[in-house]
Amino acid sequence: MADFTVSQAEAERLQLQKAIWSARLTRLLWWLAVLAVFVGSLLSLMPIYWMITGSFKIQHDAIAYPPELFPAHPTLKNWEKLLVGMPTLRWLLNSFIAASGVALLGVITSTLAGYAFGKKRFPGQNLLFWLLLLTMMLPKQISLIPLFIMMRDLKWFDTYFALIIPYAAYPFGIFLVKQFMQGIPNDLLDAAKIDGASEFGVFWHVVLPLTKPAVGALAIFAFMFGWNDYIWQLVVTNKQTMLTLPVGVSKLVAGWATIDIGVGMAGATLAFIPMLAIFLLFQDYFVKGITVGAVKG
Repeated sequence: MADFTVSQAEAERLQLQKAIWSARLTRLLWWLAVLAVFVGSLLSLMPIYWMITGSFKIQHDAIAYPPELFPAHPTLKNWEKLLVGMPTLRWLLNSFIAASGVALLGVITSTLAGYAFGKKRFPGQNLLFWLLLLTMMLPKQISLIPLFIMMRDLKWFDTYFALIIPYAAYPFGIFLVKQFMQGIPNDLLDAAKIDGASEFGVFWHVVLPLTKPAVGALAIFAFMFGWNDYIWQLVVTNKQTMLTLPVGVSKLVAGWATIDIGVGMAGATLAFIPMLAIFLLFQDYFVKGITVGAVKG
C-alpha cells in the first residue's frame, strides 16, 4: 500500500513537471514568434527608412560604403531641386489623374464583367473566362508594341487617354469580383426580380452593395497599378507637362555621368505618400477583399 502511494505521488510529480515544461516551451515559442514578427517588420520597413533618410543626404553620403544609417550632413537641397523650378506638382497631378482613371474604369468594367461571369450563364462562358485568365500570365512587354501602334494611329501620345484607356479592362479585377459575387446567394437576386427590379436594378441595388469589400480592394490594386506603371508611361509621354511623377523624377535624376541619388530618393518619397494615404483610407476594404474565399461559412 505504501509503495503504491509513493508511485502515485511520483507519477503526479512527473506529470506536474511535464505540464510546467510544456507551458515554458509554449511561452518560449510565443516569444520567438513575436521576435520573428518584430525582426521581419524592421527588415520590411528598412527600404522605406532608407528612402526617406536618403532624400536628406548629400550625394557623397548617399553612395558611401559602408552605408550610413543616419545622414551625417543632412540637407534639403534634394527636395529644393525636386520642387523648385521643375513642374513636379504637375507630374504628381498627372500621376493622380492617370491612377484614378485606371482605378475608376477598372472598377466599372470589372464589376460588370464579374457579375456576368459570376451570376449569369451564356454559351462559351467557361472558355471565355479561362482565356481571360490566360491574359494575366502574358508578360506585359508583349502588349507594348501593339498598344504603341494603336496609340500612334489614334494620335493619343502625351494625352491622358494613352495613360488610362489601355488599362480600362483589368483581368485580375474581373477574377477577384467574380469570385466574390459567386458567394452571394441567388435567392437574393430572385427575390429582387420578383419585387420588380430590372437586371441593372438587381446589380446596382443588391449585388454591388454586397461586393463593397472586393470593390474596395480592387480599387486599391488598380490605383497602385496605374500609379506605378512606369514603362508604359515612359513610352507614351514625352512633353514635360504630361510626364507622370516616376517618369519625371527618373529624367530629372539621370545625369550624363552619375545619377543624383538624393533627388531620386526625394522623388520616391513624394510618390510614396499618396499610396500610403490611399492604403490607410481603404485598409478595411483591402483586408476584407484579399481574404475573399478564405473563410467558408
